[in-house]
Amino acid sequence: MKILNVVVAVILVLIIVGVVINYRLDSTPPGTFDSPQYHDGVFVNTKPITGNTFTKFIEIFHRSLTQERTAIRPAAAIPIASLTTKQLQQLPDTGVFFVKLGHSTVLFKIEGRYVLTDPMFARRASPFRFVGPERFHPVPITIDELPPIDIVLLSHNHYDHLDEDSVKALKHKTQHFLVPLGLKVQLLDWGIQADNITELDWWQKQRVADIDLTLTPSHHFSGRAFTDRNATLWGGWAIRTAQTALFFSGDSGYFDGFKAIGQKLGPFDIAMIENGAYASNWPQVHMQPQQTVQAFKDVKGRYLAPIHNSTFDLAFHSWFDPLEQLEKLSQKQNVNLLTPRFGQIINVSQPDATPRWWQTLN
Repeated sequence: MKILNVVVAVILVLIIVGVVINYRLDSTPPGTFDSPQYHDGVFVNTKPITGNTFTKFIEIFHRSLTQERTAIRPAAAIPIASLTTKQLQQLPDTGVFFVKLGHSTVLFKIEGRYVLTDPMFARRASPFRFVGPERFHPVPITIDELPPIDIVLLSHNHYDHLDEDSVKALKHKTQHFLVPLGLKVQLLDWGIQADNITELDWWQKQRVADIDLTLTPSHHFSGRAFTDRNATLWGGWAIRTAQTALFFSGDSGYFDGFKAIGQKLGPFDIAMIENGAYASNWPQVHMQPQQTVQAFKDVKGRYLAPIHNSTFDLAFHSWFDPLEQLEKLSQKQNVNLLTPRFGQIINVSQPDATPRWWQTLN
């Protein structure tokens, strides 16, 4: 036990030193913002997150190293649907289609325009390339193979949602980056042109061509290191055309903001809501499956397409637990659940039945 404690302490020190060093190279400097969400130099939630201390971080880290777990990764290869540039280009330029690429990265084709959420194409969700949560599956299509992207939507500044290499690879093929307050500086530092970046506060809307995009509230936090905690805002996105409405939750604990989103911007044809990386240690920033279903009902969704699962090991549950629990809850509560394979193209107006693909890998 003493040896284990020493190992834990050494690893913890290495991570802290690495993150602090990484902050100097890769983090957003604090700014000043005229926003109801900005107080005393940081962004805040509608209700404070309690118990979020360094001691809590130590407890979680210790648990991650000592707790016995099962089914951390799939026992076999996750089935990936083939996806090519030609397939995307051959889709009609009328209507709305989407493809889950992994974690919270979703590619939309909306009336002929391509919209990409939280581009995370890296092998690891980590500040380091040699250690940290590693992908369970390859990305169905590379950034080089993607068609020109009209809009990239970012939800918040965490490594599993905002990847530096992915953004840099996208900068020459993306027209618009829409981001929460504070993230512009980070993107400028990575070489994105200022004219291509639009920062928004909660409930603010930006129209790009014939698509309305609204940054919606969420209950979360931000930061790429200990020293830039909540220096930038977080949120989800409502995407609306004349015929179709979509919701992308980003990361969030359950809160009454979902009801407000449903009242102001719903109903939604598809609601993409986080379902994964939950634990008793952080109940206020990620949702349990039952809360995902409730959030879906709150925003007035027609179909639920869960995100934030089956790509990285970021919590203590088995890799398939989020989808398995959501499947059972959806059956009991008559929720229209969409669980496409990564790379599978879904027509929003007429979504086909999707496979319960994870059940063959348990």
